[in-house]
Amino acid sequence: MKVSLFLTCLADVVYPASVGQSTVEVLERLGCEVDFPKQQTCCGQPAFNSGFHRESRDVAKHMIKVFEDAEYVVSPSGSCTTMFHEYPKLFEGDPEWQAKAEALKAKSYELTQFIVDVLKVEDVGASFDANVTYHTSCHMTRLLGVTDAPMTLLKNVKGLNFTELPNKENCCGFGGTFSVKMVPISEQMVNEKVEHIEETGANVLIGADLGCLMNIGGRIDRKGKPVKVMHIAEVLNSQG
Repeated sequence: MKVSLFLTCLADVVYPASVGQSTVEVLERLGCEVDFPKQQTCCGQPAFNSGFHRESRDVAKHMIKVFEDAEYVVSPSGSCTTMFHEYPKLFEGDPEWQAKAEALKAKSYELTQFIVDVLKVEDVGASFDANVTYHTSCHMTRLLGVTDAPMTLLKNVKGLNFTELPNKENCCGFGGTFSVKMVPISEQMVNEKVEHIEETGANVLIGADLGCLMNIGGRIDRKGKPVKVMHIAEVLNSQG
């Protein structure tokens, strides 16, 4: 099975050696042939969420062309995958580009969604000895509709002791441009999230969206809390 990796901006710029490499290694271990189209850019979500839909269409057209020949497109980000699923809305009234956008949407998956729903794998053979909790990101759960796949994979990781995060459905306060425009509110939201993480007694916080993890991790670091933040791809790629 051939997979084209949509790495996303944050993974490419901030986490390529950890999240990017882990994603590729997990997929290859499961029998996938992975390629990385170098022409890929931002998915256009920051502009889209800020109301600049006309500008987003230009980015969308570029990304549709980049992944046009891909068999499957897989991303370690529920949020950015969700943006691909929003593309058809950008081209309402333009049948040609809307059809191309629908084609990209149909073959685009978040990493855990792809592993469980397409590859039909629930145990990737990972081993990770830690007390963990999991942050459910808003875009991935509420818009993309991926809720069970991460939990299915985590429950089969050997040595992992899982505690559910209180008020897990609450946003962490990142929200892309929201955290820049609404700093005081965002700060209170992430403070509350960190307090709930502490309540679990976990020494590792796992998530599937790097924006959320960067936001929560930054607050954890500033507060000096002994909690490590990891993307789920890193955990699924762990062997001990």
